[in-house]
Amino acid sequence: MSSQASATAAKKPQALSLHIGINEVSAAHYEGWTGPLAACEFDAHDMAALATSQGMKSTLLITKKATRSNLLAALRKAAKSLSTGDFFFMSFSGHGGQVPDVSGEEKDDKQDETWCLFDGQLIDDELYYELSLFKAGVRIFVVSDSCHSGTVVRAGRPQPGTPAQRPRIMPLAVGMRVYAAHKAFYDQLQNDVARHAGGRVTDPDTALANVTVSNRLTGIVKAFKPALILISGCQDNQFSMDGDHNGAFTEQLLRVWNNGAFTGSYARMHALIRAGLPPTQSPNLFTLGPAATFLKQTPFSV
Repeated sequence: MSSQASATAAKKPQALSLHIGINEVSAAHYEGWTGPLAACEFDAHDMAALATSQGMKSTLLITKKATRSNLLAALRKAAKSLSTGDFFFMSFSGHGGQVPDVSGEEKDDKQDETWCLFDGQLIDDELYYELSLFKAGVRIFVVSDSCHSGTVVRAGRPQPGTPAQRPRIMPLAVGMRVYAAHKAFYDQLQNDVARHAGGRVTDPDTALANVTVSNRLTGIVKAFKPALILISGCQDNQFSMDGDHNGAFTEQLLRVWNNGAFTGSYARMHALIRAGLPPTQSPNLFTLGPAATFLKQTPFSV
């Protein structure tokens, strides 16, 4: 074996993580609404601590730092830095929202799901596109403790929780006001993604809602070279609930992880998290790309 081949074989996987926790959003962009939450910043710090304990280099974007530009810059930097065998972990804790779909890929509810960042929403089309830019062989694990989740068949909007429960979703009326005030901006974002993707955007929620390889995914998998596992906080017809120190989903994830004492696969972790939450909040497990082997690995293993 040549010295160059030996060096390549000896190369340790690189591991990066990105953690977003948003306890309130900018009233200037959300038409006076700030969406106060209590535990999202705690979630981000706890996920960053977990990542660091596993040897990852972590970046935190907390509330006012959790802007669209900062998040997109961090994703693009990671995509450029990581290569085959490397690992990227991203967590999001905050409000989920929706904007009307204008690019034509949402066949059921005609809505694109969003993450409510501090100064504007990140559309699921954008998130899917940015993750598709990671190189082949990179393993990506995303956890979303918000009401940003999707399945093949969309369910109706859930009933609101009590004020004490603090559901992590932007109220429908607020979402309509925000979209009306910034319609040109959000429509252009969707059209830009469609153009970059060659004019045809497959619904990312439909794609992500398949744990096994499907013929329906053939077209998207060809373009999506990394292996992605995403665990969302709830079903479409449910809320992800906030808490005093952690969101309900993040709290259960940390309990299952048990400071690293957990043994088993991503699939087992998902099953245990789901079993530990009430029937009103049932996390989903999604995959995209060549993730079959990834699913069997120990979570957070670099």
